[in-house]
Amino acid sequence: MLPTMGSASAADPQRLTVDLAASEGPVTLGANGALYGLGDDGVPSDAALEPLKITSISQKPEGGAQHPNGDALSVSKSFFRNGGGEINVMMQDIYAKWPYEDLGIDDYLPKVDKITKQIAADPNSDRFVYIPFNEPDFIWYKLNLTDQAAYEVERDRFFAHWKTVYHRIRAIDPDAVIAGPNETGYYPRFLRDFLTFAQRENVLPQIMTWHELSSGSLRDFQGHYDNYRALERELGIGPLKINIDEYANRRDLSVPGQLVQWVSMFERNKVYANMAYWDAAGNLSGQVVRSNIPNGGWWFFRWYAGMTGDTVQVTPPQPNAIDTLQGLASLDASRRQAQVLLGGSAGDSDVVVRNVPRSVFGRTVTATVAEAAWSGYEGQHAAPQVLTRTKLKVADDGTVTVPLRGMSKMSAYRIVLTPGGSGTPSPATVPWSASYEAEDAAITAGQVYTQGTVSNANGYAASGTKDVGSLNQAASKVDFTVSVPKDGTYDLAILYGNQSGGPATQKLSVDGGDPVPVSYPSTENWTYRAKKDVGIRLTAGSHVVTLAKGDAEVTLDRIGLTARTGAPSASYEATLADISGRPSYDYSSSNGVGTGSLVLRTGDKAVFDVYAPRDGYFTVVSRASAPVKLRLHGETVTAAPGQPLRLYLVAGNNRVAMTAGHASVRSLDVSGNGSTTGTLAYEAASATLSGGAELVDSAHASGGSYIGSLGNSPSSTAEFTVNAPKSGRYLLVVQYAHNERRDNGHAYNTDIMSRTADITVDSGAPTRATFKNTWSWDDYWTQGVPVDLKKGSNTVTFGNATGWAPNIDRIELGRVVGQLAH
Repeated sequence: MLPTMGSASAADPQRLTVDLAASEGPVTLGANGALYGLGDDGVPSDAALEPLKITSISQKPEGGAQHPNGDALSVSKSFFRNGGGEINVMMQDIYAKWPYEDLGIDDYLPKVDKITKQIAADPNSDRFVYIPFNEPDFIWYKLNLTDQAAYEVERDRFFAHWKTVYHRIRAIDPDAVIAGPNETGYYPRFLRDFLTFAQRENVLPQIMTWHELSSGSLRDFQGHYDNYRALERELGIGPLKINIDEYANRRDLSVPGQLVQWVSMFERNKVYANMAYWDAAGNLSGQVVRSNIPNGGWWFFRWYAGMTGDTVQVTPPQPNAIDTLQGLASLDASRRQAQVLLGGSAGDSDVVVRNVPRSVFGRTVTATVAEAAWSGYEGQHAAPQVLTRTKLKVADDGTVTVPLRGMSKMSAYRIVLTPGGSGTPSPATVPWSASYEAEDAAITAGQVYTQGTVSNANGYAASGTKDVGSLNQAASKVDFTVSVPKDGTYDLAILYGNQSGGPATQKLSVDGGDPVPVSYPSTENWTYRAKKDVGIRLTAGSHVVTLAKGDAEVTLDRIGLTARTGAPSASYEATLADISGRPSYDYSSSNGVGTGSLVLRTGDKAVFDVYAPRDGYFTVVSRASAPVKLRLHGETVTAAPGQPLRLYLVAGNNRVAMTAGHASVRSLDVSGNGSTTGTLAYEAASATLSGGAELVDSAHASGGSYIGSLGNSPSSTAEFTVNAPKSGRYLLVVQYAHNERRDNGHAYNTDIMSRTADITVDSGAPTRATFKNTWSWDDYWTQGVPVDLKKGSNTVTFGNATGWAPNIDRIELGRVVGQLAH
């Protein structure tokens, strides 16, 4: 059941209170960082990275042996061009082993010199932070010993090494920003000693760091923070900037309802924080699917990045408690917007917003409520569903109450309050949906496993904390009893895991009918959840939906059914877009969809994050008072008010920029299934190969073969001849696979590699594209690259002179601005 504006259930709703008059200071956006969040330049994509406005990330030094990618200088170009803040360099990740091999301080110091020289020579050296030691309380030193005398010996050894390394860094980079001590947790005895020593010896870090990794941190962090600030005051230090440079556990990452609990406490205290690195580099700690596709966690952080103005005080039902309803809120008086992000608990809640300023909002507000659901670590999530859009009267005491009913524990919710103005907002249209847990279904030859509980916080998240695995027998199946309200087509969403080594199938049947195969792409492991979407026709009433073993084992977590009401569509509200320049906000009318209008003038720009379920053409309509210009994939097109455009979108997120001479814009509306009508497609067999590149037969490739052994030599190329009907900007979509890995022997990280290819059109300059690992040599993903083609024959050549390119299955090209059907 989805939250509605209806009456409460029998139990009293929880109450979360927001006080718009109690400012906590400007929104910091400090809690959106990640350790090894970037894997390579382009992983994640610019379109996935830029919208999140990330303030800090942590990466290894250039050439570090801890992992095969994620080098700080290599990813810095991507990070900085997408508006990133600062990069923490984990200097000890120069070592290969975990815990780091202890070869003595004399072995470490030349490495410190080399790392510092590299960073100091970078044009953006002022945006790097040196972290000389990582978790020194248990790596190289024993700083948590209960025996005081033994502790002091270890402590003093660390202090001597800290001072030595600190001076080595400063000798090379006098303006270096140094962070530490970077313990595994918060240890007040050691911190008191460390700060006393560092102050006396003039080797204080400029940024204080420690880790908060257990579920208990949701309860204890506020006490840690308060204790630390009191310690600073007592010693006459700081206040120093704080970066909790590793936070959260596997069960938290990708889960909006978990993430809101962490982010709210960090933002409230204005500290910076980076999510931990438990799995593979390059997905922002589990928030990005493949390279460019949002999951539910990504949308939560996109909401967080959209908060402006000041944060304001939020009082949850149970402050500083594990796995409970928590939230954060902001007020931007200049934009006349208040936002509340909340989640972490199931059931009903009343969000009570106090001290709503009449001078900003007037006597009524429009309350827009949306949900970012959990879709798995690798499960795609469309633009969050708007659940309700309602005009509410501000009470005489300045209070507005927004009721949410039937909340999901794993979801996060956003409430946006804007002035009500005249008219009536269009009610949100929410299709019927229901979900069914695999562990509650009838299971044959399978086993229920418990995942991601507080007592097993480093386990992967699962819906309802359980899933069904070991479905590896011929008779293995799960029978779900479902009930739907009417005849029609339903979208079946299957949360699954597939560690079988390649695409795996199950047999889907309804009421014992003829089975049809469902194919599941590979995932990192059995519990690293992805989502498969399938359409099925059902008649009104009860049915048994069966998923039985096919050619390999698949783990099942949950299925969801949603009534299909037409082609997918979303309305992206202009007042919530990213802006530059000085546009104004007009809330005089709340009629229709949208929270008001954004008024663009010359020099202003609004950027919309537009989701596409697949590569292809979609219908885009500007709801504006005058023509606007849209820029997408380097192409600019004029959009007349209310008139459809046919634009090519890549799977996942697309950044669409809007400018105008003078236009009042309510929304950008996008609909469609991703049509490929009018695109150009070429299978691997049509390419001319040279220099060792070869055509390889494969049952999993779309045309029965792929191009392998491509690259690793200047002469190894694949050349496609492309006939373009018109000159202009096209999207080249490459369907590829590769599963190159380098096992660095780390205890728990999966060290996947990316591959690159240089793409050349005719005799032009090559474009380098990065292709993320697809988890299997037989699983094909897509990557979109904008190219310019002339009318008629063009050659598109793939190569890589110094390394292997991915295996290429096929290519497809579509003009960015397509022709509308007549």
